[in-house]
Amino acid sequence: MTVLGTIAFAVQADAAIEGDGLAAFDPGLTENFIDHRTAVLSKVAQTITFFGSVPVLTALTVLVCALLRILTRRWRPTVILAVGMAGAAGLTYGLKVLIGRHRPDSSFVIGTIDTGFSFPSGHTLSSTVFFVLLAALLWYSDFSRRIKIAGAIVAVVLSIAMGLSRVYLGYHWATDVLAGWTVALTWLCLIATAVHVIDNRQA
Repeated sequence: MTVLGTIAFAVQADAAIEGDGLAAFDPGLTENFIDHRTAVLSKVAQTITFFGSVPVLTALTVLVCALLRILTRRWRPTVILAVGMAGAAGLTYGLKVLIGRHRPDSSFVIGTIDTGFSFPSGHTLSSTVFFVLLAALLWYSDFSRRIKIAGAIVAVVLSIAMGLSRVYLGYHWATDVLAGWTVALTWLCLIATAVHVIDNRQA
């Protein structure tokens, strides 16, 4: 899965650089989002994207890590979340600089203008890792199956909503968001593999 994710990202990155493939549909998709903007949807999108910003997501990560340590009395869940989020931040920065793709025109943006690189979407990548890791930690807890399933559904919905909000607000092209999801899932698969290997060695 990790290999497939890497290949998928490479294809997306090539399309973003060349402006062909899936990236060729970006301008049209952005226009469609803009055409369907409403005051209510804009407010919802801004609220969603707020929680994916670096300061907010960092604060949430620190808070949740502390709570996990206190509630579980174990370091493992805390370390998994911390490593996951640190890796997401590193991947976001490194890949943005490597690809160097510019964002949509600032006239499309609702909110503060961001002059950083666009590919992949950092909000999408980091928030997906955050939500899915929390859902995974919940899944391996002692909570009921119903709560675990609900947690998984919420994680998926929030991850999708975050990505869509970035296109809606004009901060990213659709392929930036798709790449964010791809890298996030690839990184999560790598974390899962590492945890599995460690567990087998300990066993």
